[in-house]
Amino acid sequence: MAVSEEECSSANSRSSSSAFSTSSAHYLAKCVLRGSVVLHVVYGRLRSPNSLDVVFGKETSIELVIIGDDGIVQSVSEQPVFGTIKDLAVLPWTDRFHPSNPPMQGRDLLVVLSDSGKLSILSFCNEMHRFFPLTQVQLSNPGNSTNQLARMLAVDSTGSFIAASAYEDRLAIFSVSVSAGSDMIDKKIVYPPENEGDASTARSLHKNNILCGTIWSMCFISKDPSQPSKGHNPVLAIIINRRTAILNDLLLLDWNIRDHAIRVLSHYPGAGPLAYSIVEVPHSYGFAIMFRVGDALLMDLRDAHKPTCVFRTNLNFLPHAVEEQNFEEEPCRVHDVDDNVAACALLELGDYDPMCIDGEKDNINLTYKRACSWSWEPGNSRNPRMIFCLNTGEFFLIELYFEADSLKSNQSDCLYKGLPCEALLWVEGGFLAALADMGDGMVLKLDSEKLQYCSPIQNIAPILDMSIVDYHEEKHDQIFACSGMVPDGSLRIIQSGICVEKLLRTDPIYQGITGTWTVRMKVNDPYHSFLVLSFVEETRVLSVGLSFTDVTDSVGFEPDVCTLACGLVNDGLLVQIHQNGVRLCLPTRASHSEGIPLSSPVCTSWRPNNMSINLGAVGHDLIVVSTSNPCFLFTLGVRFLSTHHYEIYEMQHLRLQYELSCISIPQKLFDGLCTNYPVNLVNQSSLSGFPSESKYVVVGTHKPSVEILLFDPNEGLSPLAIGTISLTNILGTAISGCIPQDVRLVFVDRFYVLSGLRNGMLLRFEWPDVSTMFSSVLPNQRAISSDAEKTTCGFPTNLQLIAIRRIGITPVFLVPLSDSLDSDIIALSDRPWLLHTARHSLSYTSVSFQSSTHLTPVCSVDCPKGILFVAENSLHLVEMVHSKRLNVQKFNLGGTPRKVLYHSESRLLLVMRTDLSSNTCSSDICCVDPLSGTVLSSFKLEYGETGKSMELVRSGNEQVLVVGTSLSSGPAVMPSGEAESAKGRLIVLCLEHVQNSDSGSMTFSSKAVSSSQRASPFREVVGHATEQLSSSSLCSSPDDTSCDGIKLEETEVWQLRLACSVTWPGMVLAVCPYLNRYFLASAGNVFYVCGFVHDHQRVKKFAIGRTRFMITSLTAHFTRIAVGDSRDGILFFSYHEDARKLEQLYSDPSQRLVADCVLMDIDTAVVSDRKGSIAVLSCSDHLEDNASPECNLTVSCSYYIGEIAMSIRKGSFSYKLPADDDLKGNHMKIDSSHSTIIASTLLGSIITFIPLSREEYELLKAVQARLVVHPLTAPILGNDHSEFRSRENPIGAPQILDGDMLSQFLELTSMQQEAILSSPFGTKDTVSLSSKSSSLPIPVNQVVQLLERVHYALN
Repeated sequence: MAVSEEECSSANSRSSSSAFSTSSAHYLAKCVLRGSVVLHVVYGRLRSPNSLDVVFGKETSIELVIIGDDGIVQSVSEQPVFGTIKDLAVLPWTDRFHPSNPPMQGRDLLVVLSDSGKLSILSFCNEMHRFFPLTQVQLSNPGNSTNQLARMLAVDSTGSFIAASAYEDRLAIFSVSVSAGSDMIDKKIVYPPENEGDASTARSLHKNNILCGTIWSMCFISKDPSQPSKGHNPVLAIIINRRTAILNDLLLLDWNIRDHAIRVLSHYPGAGPLAYSIVEVPHSYGFAIMFRVGDALLMDLRDAHKPTCVFRTNLNFLPHAVEEQNFEEEPCRVHDVDDNVAACALLELGDYDPMCIDGEKDNINLTYKRACSWSWEPGNSRNPRMIFCLNTGEFFLIELYFEADSLKSNQSDCLYKGLPCEALLWVEGGFLAALADMGDGMVLKLDSEKLQYCSPIQNIAPILDMSIVDYHEEKHDQIFACSGMVPDGSLRIIQSGICVEKLLRTDPIYQGITGTWTVRMKVNDPYHSFLVLSFVEETRVLSVGLSFTDVTDSVGFEPDVCTLACGLVNDGLLVQIHQNGVRLCLPTRASHSEGIPLSSPVCTSWRPNNMSINLGAVGHDLIVVSTSNPCFLFTLGVRFLSTHHYEIYEMQHLRLQYELSCISIPQKLFDGLCTNYPVNLVNQSSLSGFPSESKYVVVGTHKPSVEILLFDPNEGLSPLAIGTISLTNILGTAISGCIPQDVRLVFVDRFYVLSGLRNGMLLRFEWPDVSTMFSSVLPNQRAISSDAEKTTCGFPTNLQLIAIRRIGITPVFLVPLSDSLDSDIIALSDRPWLLHTARHSLSYTSVSFQSSTHLTPVCSVDCPKGILFVAENSLHLVEMVHSKRLNVQKFNLGGTPRKVLYHSESRLLLVMRTDLSSNTCSSDICCVDPLSGTVLSSFKLEYGETGKSMELVRSGNEQVLVVGTSLSSGPAVMPSGEAESAKGRLIVLCLEHVQNSDSGSMTFSSKAVSSSQRASPFREVVGHATEQLSSSSLCSSPDDTSCDGIKLEETEVWQLRLACSVTWPGMVLAVCPYLNRYFLASAGNVFYVCGFVHDHQRVKKFAIGRTRFMITSLTAHFTRIAVGDSRDGILFFSYHEDARKLEQLYSDPSQRLVADCVLMDIDTAVVSDRKGSIAVLSCSDHLEDNASPECNLTVSCSYYIGEIAMSIRKGSFSYKLPADDDLKGNHMKIDSSHSTIIASTLLGSIITFIPLSREEYELLKAVQARLVVHPLTAPILGNDHSEFRSRENPIGAPQILDGDMLSQFLELTSMQQEAILSSPFGTKDTVSLSSKSSSLPIPVNQVVQLLERVHYALN
């Protein structure tokens, strides 16, 4: 959330086009973790008439989630909007709508107001798996002005009318037509009307404006459809604060559609407490609840000309303070609060910004309770029930019911007490989503008149500081972030990819594994029974349960062969395929309770004549094997002979033209189809070619190709569809290694085929009759696809290659997470990736686990969603935590964590905390164990002293911690940007270890039990001793706050010791190391070059520098010093060591309130401001001798995030590109080592800025210019992309490329990609390219390869 500050306005009068660098830096900005603050939450049937969807409206993105039967929030889709969301609501479907597109029948729509100045109505496209605009209405100019019609929404309960208001003075009402299409906005009226006359007319309109003031809340008042009515004029209730008034008034307006005029029907004066919100009672036709500070009024608005109060609920004395009020006397009788208190409440509600993390919070008046969020029970039309949350965190329920034509109420006791919630949503099933803006939300369930906690809704905002560390050399960086504020302040460990909970790691005793499978005992068993491990010359079978024990002999598999494939052919019948033959086994009861009651298993075999089997697959009543040299394909069946006796027989064999490379048999073609997908969304036409009684085999060949074969017991195998693989690079040369390594049939809405190749590529094939552009979302757009090749009778269909991606350089194995065809799939190459099968084209996310050679899903009673990875000769049992929308681990620390540093010698985190509830101090510095989150020791600051900054500084051969504090209460900065008169303290702390009094090892314990220490399924593995937990498996669950019984083989305790301290005339807001022997520290608008005397026993000042305004940041690189203040932006200084003087060399060309700054080198600074922008400033001319200290930094490039980046760090990671890229003719290289910028924001986003070469930048710039205007990828809220990303920066400043916009290119099919690149690139303002470069065609392969590298690296 970009905080607008008058003192830090974008007054760029000092800047000009000459201030831009001619040799600009080139960056691509990609959001790797989207903001987690949910500002709006709505509920509707958006994907289908039967789906129950929840939409989280964040500031810059929209997320669609579902709340499962277990109360866990699962993300379905999240997309950036390339704008700022102001409000959103659901437009409900009604029977009066007659859509032109049948797929929209019965589906609700999403209405959004944004800074684009447009009212956007969005529809969810199931094929593209995201929202698209159905229609947009221009309301005002883009921006964030107070009179812009983009502040608040209200939607009529019948879906007939929509109202939009500005912050002040303006209102618009729209009627919705029955077409429910692109022309669904029928009529509109804006009040006051746009100025069409002269200045005197405008003044007259303003003088007579009935809405002159701030609009706080509004809602439509429904009319009883059973009552006779002369017209259908909508009635709107508005709470408004008129200028110069202390209290708010309630206005009732109606829109006279015939006269096209807005009229005031009645005015309910604001006597009594301050009214701040009004909400309609559903299905009541004329009743509404008006919330005021300290109470709530039930209003009878059936006669809009005579509003009355039915009763009043006193929120300060809940649960019993419900009073019946005489509605005739209410306007003059209720005087519970005097005007001064009401004025204070107005200031509290209006001026307090919860994201203002620098101000004092002690002055917030919580004397009077107020409802801060509420939600009605869905589907209850008889007795409406509302749950509301007070600003004290208490939850209550109120039930309304009709009795003798009057509305009565019942008030509950307190249902739950937690954090105050800014948004509530009551969904079906009794679940309540409660969302806070400064900590985790939660899902509660109403059960027996109490709310029970179900699960968290993760929210890591605000991120006040972060430290990027490769902790314990795990070969990937992780971020330690100061997250949240008191009382939910915490330390978070943020990693990329999908979270996995590590349950167990065995010893590295499993060398030479060639394959892993899990097998059930019966087809319909819910859990796996056996784990099969194949080695080079050996096979082991383990039982799956509380212990994994070797049952190879009891199952009957041949133990001295390498198993090629295995599976369950029918209940109790297991099949092992190896090089010499196929073995059918009936396990005994010694291996499984459902086994045969014999002492040894019954086995039978089938062997090909003088041939060796190289591939095989097992399905229900079907076995398929292939041979090479000669190439044959055999289909085998199993038939019953007698009790416990079966035989394998050959049904058919075929001579193959090409050798097969892989085989798979779909296990459950129609059983449980699309279990995670709305049933009515299934494309029934795509089922016609797949009769449910048939069996199918999917193969990959050395042709190369993928083929789908239909098996008929009478006619044998016949080809159903063929997809030829013919790939070339950008030079037209064929790409080598395109042999399929694995192939899978998938069904989500339609059938398609996935194939992983041996060269690390991933392909998606579809039937040509369904690979067309969706028509339900863009009815006026032409489909981007060529005429599909039709299936000729008797000939197989030619599959269409839809998408190509490279996910590594090693062969790609595809492992479904379940037998269902709609199951997500793990693609295993250089690293594991999760393929989202329901997504359009190819969409995949990295799994947060190390590189592995094999994996298999494991489903047991104790671990129903387990996955077994084979990595580094060890078995790793993990659970993929789908319930965690963020791969984040949380350690509750108490207070508000402000700063975090990583001390490499002790491997501890140093965390500064404020707002502590201790009686002795309110701020401290603590040492935290990164593994368990345990606070090992702390240094308490003086009572009333607040920590502001800290850094590790080199002092001789050791590091010390320099801490800056404030000894004064109140703000640090005046409204003018100058420093407040205050005092601060500079503290030097030594981190040293002391011997533990116990000569043995030390044990830390706490309340929570680590997930890895629950009953582990691995108690005995193949006759070896019980597996021991490794250190990496401890506390790996994101919700584990600590570990119980962690035994550290250390005899040392690290403690902070005070070395010295000094009081300075100003708050010490910034500290920074300098030249390995000095450090920089600020006090107010002054900063010093300091050093240590007598082994850091005393601090000595060597030089002093001044700025005009409060210094907010200090950073240094080699000899260069960058100072950021609260108004003048960034100033470059140099320190002359001989003369002990500081000299200002360069200054910022723009005014900005600096949030953070980092120097990339001595000439380049990256700075973030408090208005949501990041800029790269440089002094590339190197003319320091002739430089003027005024306006001589150049803006190399800039990027408007729309969120305040409070912390900027250099990225220390680097990544290697696929080794064979040079062979494909692509010589572009990205070296992000120590050049990448990582920024964290107050809304919880993590954004990475990746450096690009000029050639890469120009290529992607041309692609972006086309994407921002194409209907498939343009901003969905109607923003001008270039205008949005250039806000708060000088006009004409070069822009950083938008990685979120470019990443959409990878979500498209190959045909759509080609169509976009061949389209015009938009307006002249969108991109500036030379005529030569703009006329050249853009190669799709080159763009895809470059974006794949970025995606690969960031995951």
